[in-house]
Amino acid sequence: MQSIHRVHDKQFHFTYLQAIVDQKLINHEILHRIQIAENGIADLDALQQLIPLENIKVSSNLEEITQHLFKGFLFVQLEPNLDQGLLVNILDQKRGYRGNNEADNEYSVIGPKVGFVEDIDTNLNLLRKELVTDKLRFEEQILGSISQSRVTIVYLEGICNPQHVDTVRQRIKELDVDVLFDSSILDQIIADNPNSPFPLFMSSERVDRAKFNVLNGQVAILSSGSPYVISGPSTVFDFFASPEDYYLPWILASFFRCLRYLGVAFSILASPLYVALLTFHYSVIPQSLLGPIIESRTNVPFAPIIEVLLLEFTVDMLREAGVRLPTKVGQTLGIVGGIVLGTAAVQAGLTSNILIIIVSLSALPSFATPIFKMANTIRFLRFPLMFLAAAWGGFGIAIGIVLLLGHLLRLKSLGMPYLAPAFPFRYRDFADSIVRSSLSVVKYRPSYLRSLEKQRFTVHNPKPKRKDYDNE
Repeated sequence: MQSIHRVHDKQFHFTYLQAIVDQKLINHEILHRIQIAENGIADLDALQQLIPLENIKVSSNLEEITQHLFKGFLFVQLEPNLDQGLLVNILDQKRGYRGNNEADNEYSVIGPKVGFVEDIDTNLNLLRKELVTDKLRFEEQILGSISQSRVTIVYLEGICNPQHVDTVRQRIKELDVDVLFDSSILDQIIADNPNSPFPLFMSSERVDRAKFNVLNGQVAILSSGSPYVISGPSTVFDFFASPEDYYLPWILASFFRCLRYLGVAFSILASPLYVALLTFHYSVIPQSLLGPIIESRTNVPFAPIIEVLLLEFTVDMLREAGVRLPTKVGQTLGIVGGIVLGTAAVQAGLTSNILIIIVSLSALPSFATPIFKMANTIRFLRFPLMFLAAAWGGFGIAIGIVLLLGHLLRLKSLGMPYLAPAFPFRYRDFADSIVRSSLSVVKYRPSYLRSLEKQRFTVHNPKPKRKDYDNE
């Protein structure tokens, strides 16, 4: 931001980044003191002596001035000498870092816990503090004929492919809405396929995840009034990667990530397989397990599909009620309600013990999924597969899986394949998709993003140090 102030027949040019500076320091400690100066300000040295702030210096180096502006400095020029100016540190140290902006919905045991808030200037400030480079670009547009919401496109010039930026810019410019309530609405409007249950943009409230996506070469989109930042192009594998994976040793991170994939597969297929086996395929059940299943379902008057739907509906209702109630009440309802209803349902003969175990285990992976939108998709996918299993058994499940894979193959995010690097196949990118390899392997950005700068960092193998006994 640039502003010109005329005081005592002198013109002062102020240049600063509004999102990261303390406006009160400009008004009270700089402008006010210039106005009350008895003899006026003759030169920059006199101004430097007048301002009661630390870390002030005169500079005429354009590169130095640019770097300091990105760090929250104010650049003051005094006419007629505009070749140099005064750099004053007015960075707002507290802005954005307050007690209530933790990422509650994407909690991580280790690593940063700072999340975005509803103020877009604060969110830009958080990103600017984390990415101190002149390559970071902010493009602001106004959406909503009534709300006049601010939407900002964030990317790294020289790293992000310009095609992605042009696609996002074009789709936003073509929008004609009256009110933009949240970035999630923008996500649905500009998505390549708004009719898909799969999220096509990464939505996160964590600053470190948004920073990682921008550094990878993705485009981030922020909107006023929303604590979530959406970024793309994204792949289906991105939604199962947690920021915690990069703060743990790569072996542990790969193990936990594989557990998520196995848990998701179990969550989607467990209930449909139960319906298919008990409806069409009794012969494939081991004899040692067939007895307990028959005994548990002796008093159940419903068909397997009705039994499963009843229990799945109950679990989803408990989850929805627990989310929307106050925290302490929601936790109590989830624990007590689950125990009481499960026990009562078995004793009343409405369901079997084995199905309660299966439904409970299939519900757990949805809580372990890092992104809430993908967790909702996993919860939804079980129901079509259950109906197909009730109609055609294992053959119906196979049809559902084929249709699901065909749908995923057709999906795109900002024109990029949603199943990359599996389709199109990129073997190198598998180092940070299903598993999280060591830093020496993942030093390159994903090739499917087509970033202009391929390498993220350089890893030097340390030389072996001599032992103390070698010096003797």
